[in-house]
Parts: sequence; C-alpha cells; structure tokens
Amino acid sequence: MRQLLNTLYVTTDGAWLHLEGETVVVKIDGEKRLQVPLHHLGAMVCIGQVGMSPALMARNAEDGRSTVWLGRNGHFQARVEGPTNGNILLRQAQFRQADDPQASLELARATVAAKLRNSRQNLLRSARDNSDDEEKTALKRCADELAINLRNIAHAQDTDELRGLEGDAARRYFAQIATMIKPALREDFAFNGRNRRPPRDPVNALLSFLYALVLSDCRSALEAVGLDPQLGFLHTVRPGRPSLALDLLEEFRAPLADRLALTLINRRQLNRKDFDINEGSVLLSDEGRRTVLTAYQERKQETLTHPLLGDTVEIGLLPLLQARLLARHLRGDTEAYIPYLHK
Repeated sequence: MRQLLNTLYVTTDGAWLHLEGETVVVKIDGEKRLQVPLHHLGAMVCIGQVGMSPALMARNAEDGRSTVWLGRNGHFQARVEGPTNGNILLRQAQFRQADDPQASLELARATVAAKLRNSRQNLLRSARDNSDDEEKTALKRCADELAINLRNIAHAQDTDELRGLEGDAARRYFAQIATMIKPALREDFAFNGRNRRPPRDPVNALLSFLYALVLSDCRSALEAVGLDPQLGFLHTVRPGRPSLALDLLEEFRAPLADRLALTLINRRQLNRKDFDINEGSVLLSDEGRRTVLTAYQERKQETLTHPLLGDTVEIGLLPLLQARLLARHLRGDTEAYIPYLHK
C-alpha cells in the first residue's frame, strides 16, 4: 500500500526516461539526472514534453505501474496500461449497479453529499480564520446554503436533479473562493468563477492542475482494486471519459485540491511569477509546477484518522481506501457505500 504513495513526477521538457536493470533513469540533454529503483515506485506521471522508452513502458505495464502523461496545465493526455486485471465478478457487479437506476442514484447521492459536506468544511474553516466580520458572515451564509442543498439530496428523484443540486452548490461555493484568499493577495490572485480549457487566471490554473493530479490518483486506485474507472454513477458515461474516477474525485476536491491551493496562495508559496500568463490562457510555469508537486507529495505523506475505519493512514492512501470500500459495497459485503468525509 505504501508503494502507492511513491509517484515519480517528471516535469522538464525534453526529459527522457528509460529502463536500466531494475531502475528507471531520467536523462536531460543526455545527462543522467536521476536513477530510482522500480520497486520504490507505484506510478510515473510525465508532465509536458517528456519521453519514455518502449522497454520502460512495457515494464510498467507488466508490473501494473501506472504511467500517465499530462499537459503543462495538468490536462490528461494519455495513459499506458497493461492487461486488464481485477475480479471479473466485481466488474459485473459494478455494471449491474450502473444499470439499476435506484442503486446508481444512491451511489451518486453519496458522492454529491461528500462533495457538499467537504466543501462546507472549507468554508467554515476559512470563516474561523477570517477576521473580517462581513466576510466571515458571507462564508457562514454560504455554508448554510450548502447545508440546504445537502438536505435536499435525499429528495432528488433522479441523477439529473441531483446534478442540478450539485451544480448550484458548486456555483455558490466557488463564488466564495476569493473570500478565502487573504486580502493582500487578492489582486494577484483575482478569482471570478471557475473556468478551464484553458484556465484564464492563476487560481483556475492551479485548481485545474491539482484536480488532474488527484484524478490520476483516483483512477489508479480504482484500477488497483479491480473496478472499471470508465463506468460511473454520477458522471455521464462517455467514450474515453473516466466517469467513476471523476465520481471519486468529487470526494477529494475540497480537502485535497482546494485546500492545498488556498494554502499555497495564502502562505505565499506561489506568486504571479510562478505562472505563464498569455492572452486568453494562464498556466503554471516550470518552477510553479515543481512547487505544487512538492507540496502535493508532502501533503500525501501526512497522516490522519480515517473517519470510518478509525485507523491512522497517509492522506495519499485515501483514494485507495475509498475504492476498496466501494468495491466491498458493490460485491454486497456492505449495505451502503460511505464516502470520505473530511473533518
């Protein structure tokens, strides 16, 4: 399990990864910069123009090691996978649940409930840290509005109605992101709502990049337990879309991605120089990506008490634990799936 925490991120354009014995070697301009034993790695994520030898790709596929390519803005580009693993009976159970409207709705409810509850935690935490009474009141009011949406989830008749509640809550939540940024930093990190493909401001660029990292971990977790990441319950199934991974991502957007983004901004670990600002698009610079990746890996190494299991676990293992809990439910071992609720 701990091996899943060890992800090799390569962000330098022109870097070349190849196999050397039982190690992976990273070369830049023909010079060896890094050599890591393969058994230390659970995944490799290449960001930007990064190349890899066929032998290393084949070895990763054989070992079940995730190999992912992301664009400079964190947008998913490609993934190399080996033969499909996992229990076929588990996948059959997953497909049966997806074909059952009521069972699928219950799982989608759990996903949206976790997203809204965890988003409320971010709002309330920021309200506690905010010294401005007017802003504190606005954050608490938004948390109360999300609580109403949270209660209404139980009455949603279908996934379309559920998505409507989720969309309304997301709009209200993102309207308060600027308030969660310290006043002195709001000029450099102005935020007027969510936008992407491409992101048009530094905050959106940072959020998109972090969401892509968490999504990659969620997809790897689902594949590790034998589930099909393409077949979800909340997100619409489309060719090439990792719908179940996107479902699982919803549980972790607020506690992993949003909270880390706010921390990096408010602690001045990132500034405007860490972004490449062009007409119509904003991306993290090479240095900015390195800062975010370092912070993300450090965050994954931190521990907390899992709210359901009661065990102390590394944060980086949370997607895997939730994937296993979902698999247990789909197999019929538990009556309901309990999503991750951050304290």
